[in-house]
Amino acid sequence: MRSGVVSVERMTPADHADALFAARRDRRPIAPRSEADPTLTVEDAYAIQGALVSRLRDGGEGEVVGYKLGLTSKPMQQLLGVDEPDYGPVLSTMVHGDGAALAVDHFIQPKIEAEIGLVLERPLSGPHVTTLQAADAVGGAVAALELVDSRIEDWRITLVDTIADLASCGAVVLGSQVVAADGLDLRTTGMVIRHGGEVVATGAGAAALGDPIAAVAWLANTLASYGVTLEPGQLLMTGSLHAAFPVAAGDQVRADLDRLGSVGCRFV
Repeated sequence: MRSGVVSVERMTPADHADALFAARRDRRPIAPRSEADPTLTVEDAYAIQGALVSRLRDGGEGEVVGYKLGLTSKPMQQLLGVDEPDYGPVLSTMVHGDGAALAVDHFIQPKIEAEIGLVLERPLSGPHVTTLQAADAVGGAVAALELVDSRIEDWRITLVDTIADLASCGAVVLGSQVVAADGLDLRTTGMVIRHGGEVVATGAGAAALGDPIAAVAWLANTLASYGVTLEPGQLLMTGSLHAAFPVAAGDQVRADLDRLGSVGCRFV
């Protein structure tokens, strides 16, 4: 090393995971990981995500019971300058039933969005899964809400930031009924979401990568590169049908989806 030149050791995935774990535990956001290390790649970000999941499982956050897709709409992809979705795990402690009361102080900067959740009936493994094969593996669909939360200050996220941070997942609320997926065209499934009784957004299943089933095929093919197979019984959150909006204590949110019923929660 030349005189006067200081060598700065690059943070490891474990280092980043530790920082995100502490932010989640202490409810204190941290600087974007992309600023802490501008050289981070998408592969690095998924390595950080995996290390963070290990810490959460060891800390009693339960097991992985499914996955969520993010960045499934063109506007969100354009915002972050990407051309495909990302994904993150759903842990068992993140899943709540219809009408759940969620404590806002359990999160940092929560927002809510309505989605179509899918439940697998058969295993699905890439890398060459087609939409037809994905449809055959899906057993049912359920009205769902995802509470997205970021451990990154002021939501100043890039693609690698959100991937590393569990794809910004905070919690999932599921409707009370799982509807058989056979014969459903989820692309045309309409959605209305209300905040405090007032309609704040509408949408349809096509907002999720053009077709929620196509989102499942993308996920199976992407996970194949990590040696992961989607398993029967897993929940797949296929992406937001509208722009997420912030929530606070005292708020009530309910979404109604064609043929899938309704799902709601309140914040305390």
